[in-house]
Amino acid sequence: MRNILFILALLHYGCRSASSLELQAGDLLFQSGSGGLSSAITEVTTGAGGRSFSHVGMVATYSSGGWWVVEAAGKGVRLTPIDSFVQRGGIAAVGRLKEEYRALIPEAVAFAVRQTGAPYDSEYRYGNGKYYCSELVYDAFLFANRGAPVFELAPMTFKTPATGELSEAWVAHYQKLGVPIPEGELGCNPGGLSRSEKIALRER
Repeated sequence: MRNILFILALLHYGCRSASSLELQAGDLLFQSGSGGLSSAITEVTTGAGGRSFSHVGMVATYSSGGWWVVEAAGKGVRLTPIDSFVQRGGIAAVGRLKEEYRALIPEAVAFAVRQTGAPYDSEYRYGNGKYYCSELVYDAFLFANRGAPVFELAPMTFKTPATGELSEAWVAHYQKLGVPIPEGELGCNPGGLSRSEKIALRER
């Protein structure tokens, strides 16, 4: 029932902008975190303009309390009030779909909201029934575009560029999980999304 209400709210408020952040439904909000896996992510990925982005969420809907962000974080996919999202990690950049792709936004957001409660993918393996942050965005627009990719998957690497060796942080992470590192498997990351030609990126 909650998901239905959010989707109805999206259809009603989808074109409304927040005065302070000038957001619209479907905007991608990039964060640049540090410490823990955030640092591990930025160690092995690169964002637009050489920036480091460790997380991405998507603006879902506006209600009387403000904007909500749908994101894969913590224990799984969830809807987060924009104030909580900002307080947790700020907003380093906002990505807005270019005009030719904006018709996909309502269905993409609705898909992402329907995934609320799906578990977080701490293995970072695409297509295993769980979601990490950029994977949720990728799949949302893949669904909205009838199975034709809007964003791109690419071979993942967990190696530090300066040394060409596996990052110690990622080695420790996967040892703790007891599963192999998915080096070379197809996936996506916030930095890669930020470099997509399908969005216009506005740094903050």
